[in-house]
Amino acid sequence: MSKTKKSTPASIVWFEIPADKPERAKTFYGKLFGWKINPFPAMPDYQHIDTGGADASPDGGLMKRMHPSHTITAYVLVPSVNKHMAKVEKLGGSICKPKTAVPGMGCFAICNDTENNTFAIWEMNPKAK
Repeated sequence: MSKTKKSTPASIVWFEIPADKPERAKTFYGKLFGWKINPFPAMPDYQHIDTGGADASPDGGLMKRMHPSHTITAYVLVPSVNKHMAKVEKLGGSICKPKTAVPGMGCFAICNDTENNTFAIWEMNPKAK
């Protein structure tokens, strides 16, 4: 009898909220949900959103909107950004921003699905440069 390895479904681990006026958005989300929003270390134009939830609850980032159609982006944890970029394209999606390192944390790629929705894939790697 063959034992097949059961894969764990991917989970959302981070989200980003773009804003035309980040300070206004910071006030809105802080008052609405009680989130603590502060500058991310060494990234003055990027704010860390501490949702205050359980460990399984993702935190996020607040940033300046990059283009008019820039919407909230969910980051999904995957074992390999390279393999999942290939899988996105094989399934009819596209890559908007190729694999990019976040030094000391991991790497990500921004993708579009077959319905033109944006999402990101994230690979943990403390050795990322």
